Amino acid sequence: MTTSTESLHIVCPHCHTTNRVRVADMRSSPDCGQCHQSLFDGHPVALDDASFDKHIGRSQRPVLVDFWAPWCGPCRMMAPAYEQAAALLEPQVRLAKLNTEEAQGIAARFNIRSIPTLALFVGGKEVARQAGAFRSAADIAQWARSHL
Repeated sequence: MTTSTESLHIVCPHCHTTNRVRVADMRSSPDCGQCHQSLFDGHPVALDDASFDKHIGRSQRPVLVDFWAPWCGPCRMMAPAYEQAAALLEPQVRLAKLNTEEAQGIAARFNIRSIPTLALFVGGKEVARQAGAFRSAADIAQWARSHL
């Protein structure tokens, strides 16, 4: 159980610096100590080869990753709902997107066979996966919460 004096490591979605944030401050829009931008802005963070492991491995909040590609019709269809889901789930869950065309090594490492695929990571480990597009932000949020 965490108390209000305990802190969590949160990776900045802008500069990818790991920040220590008091649990009591999580809902008050904490800023990054390095770049001074908001740690939670209600939008998915775009990950790449360099930032993926930082967010998955260092953040002490669950991270929901959308594995997608620009040519994928269902990915483009789900994108607005995924964007809206970030506002519903933050700061409890960080939403992120990984373009599988640009980060093929990571997609292969996680055996991504179809896109879009959502994978939920907790403590650096994948705990749930769903292939296929969701239709609404509420469906995405409900699915993520059901696996926490």
